[in-house]
Amino acid sequence: MIEVLRAGRCDLVMDLGRPGWGALGVPAGGAADQPALAAANRLVGNDEAAAGLEILLAGPSLRFPLGGVVALAGARFRATRSKGGAPAWNETLLLAAGEILNLERAETGCRCWLAVRGGLAVPRVLGSRSTLLSAGFGGYQGRALRTGDTLACATPAGEMPLLRAHPPVPPLDTPLRVVAGPQASLFDDAGLRAFFCGSYRVDAASDRRGLRLTGPAVTHARGELPSQGVLPGTVQVPPGGQPIMLGWDGPVTGGYPAIAAVIAADWPRLAQLRPGDAVRFATVEAEAAPAPAPWAIEALA
Repeated sequence: MIEVLRAGRCDLVMDLGRPGWGALGVPAGGAADQPALAAANRLVGNDEAAAGLEILLAGPSLRFPLGGVVALAGARFRATRSKGGAPAWNETLLLAAGEILNLERAETGCRCWLAVRGGLAVPRVLGSRSTLLSAGFGGYQGRALRTGDTLACATPAGEMPLLRAHPPVPPLDTPLRVVAGPQASLFDDAGLRAFFCGSYRVDAASDRRGLRLTGPAVTHARGELPSQGVLPGTVQVPPGGQPIMLGWDGPVTGGYPAIAAVIAADWPRLAQLRPGDAVRFATVEAEAAPAPAPWAIEALA
């Protein structure tokens, strides 16, 4: 059991998503950095797809009346434990009965993930426990956690080894890697130069549906097209010329020209972009795009 003593800015129950429902207009969703949640689950002995918490920018205060085994991965937050000082990141943490875990603000990046041994026991909707805020279903009653909520956890048997994870080291201050979008040919030379040579900022009006960018206007020959299938990471350009990178809960179809798509290996970087962060783009060939880097797990000495 987990008691929410103080809700954070946006604490969402997430697993690895619900792919396969796009024909009904339902995005796959799930954790914004799936390898990070999967690694946190491995640290507590869960299946990688177990439900945990995705925590945005300012975190919650959580009480564990019976104790528990937890792990934190992703952006580092200023955090404390009521019994034991600051919690470690990317390690198995043993919490005593009645212990309180306080997550305050993100010191780097934007999101972290909290896994609890046994996983968060919320109902499955369309095969997933992930929250879809825009539709009001999944997760904890289809919404972000509030102060006073109580989360149930499964109670698996067996001993739990203490583990440490080694996340891949992200490239520093390098462009997001993209492949050409299906409508790249509709953009004129000036528009392509603006997109690939310019620098953008993440707008405050961004969320899990999409990251809006502000910067050089990207010009193209047509404003809108017949609706087509789109995926997270797709970079669409509305008539105003300011790109939008579609997020994990974004629409499954769109009618704006798609100039590019962020490769899956860089989706974890999208998860850590916060308002005001700078964004640049560089193109790669689809055949040469690397796979997402794995997390290494080892036993604690």
